[in-house]
Amino acid sequence: MKKILIFILFFCGGLNAQTSLLPTSEFGKFENASAFSVTDNGFIFVADSYSNEIFKFDTLGNLIRFIGGYGWEESQFDEPADIFANTLNVYVADKNNNRIQIFDKDLNFLSDFKNQPNDENNLGFAYPTSCAVSTQGDLFVLDSDNSRILKFDLNGNFLQEIGGLDAGDFSVTAPQKFAVSNDGKIFVLDENRILVFDYYGNGLFKINTGFKAENINLSNNFLSVNNGSKVTITDLTANRITVLTKTELNLPENVNIVEVAISNNNLYLLTRTDIKIFKFINSSPENED
Repeated sequence: MKKILIFILFFCGGLNAQTSLLPTSEFGKFENASAFSVTDNGFIFVADSYSNEIFKFDTLGNLIRFIGGYGWEESQFDEPADIFANTLNVYVADKNNNRIQIFDKDLNFLSDFKNQPNDENNLGFAYPTSCAVSTQGDLFVLDSDNSRILKFDLNGNFLQEIGGLDAGDFSVTAPQKFAVSNDGKIFVLDENRILVFDYYGNGLFKINTGFKAENINLSNNFLSVNNGSKVTITDLTANRITVLTKTELNLPENVNIVEVAISNNNLYLLTRTDIKIFKFINSSPENED
């Protein structure tokens, strides 16, 4: 408990580590990118909610493949709201089609997952806006229609509800996105706060973000929270926070930050139209892999 309290005070205190960033590259040409995912081996997957397409880039920013287009058949989308990728598979929250589409690492269609309630012990979801898979292989889905996180096993069997009405003080009210850590904690962005649950849905603690955030990303033990103009990056292993603004990132006023991820000592920044990569220098976070 003492460690948790220290982390909460540190996060809320707004301490700003001295960080220098060196812009190294930018790539992509999106119409309205909504989310991205950077795998441990450096591949980048992007969802574009306007063109209804999914893109795969290599570590150098070269486009390898893209799929999609508007529709409800396999490999088609109606507003892909979130994307999660690991070294094996890619999961897309196909919001208006009320499903999660699953692909292999080369964006070949594998299956889709829709869950409809069939009894009181099996809760369905609608309009999913975020998804993730744990290191144990369970699938988590943000059911935006009912403001809750649902957990399913590898076979698609419903396991439990997280942050629902019966969660008391840990009931989520307007969840936007969530992320799952390697040790199984679920970080749910709920307006200007983050609710943290253990793997079994028990509420652990809450974090005040200090500003109205729009997205959350957890990669290599770095928790990134952002809105269109500001990013906070917390190193969960060292309890160190870095605050970055558009000015520090040298972004024009008309460019909005969509999502941020940290991998291999690089900061990956997704805007609506492209991806920008910065390298940390001097007193920067280091990859903990």
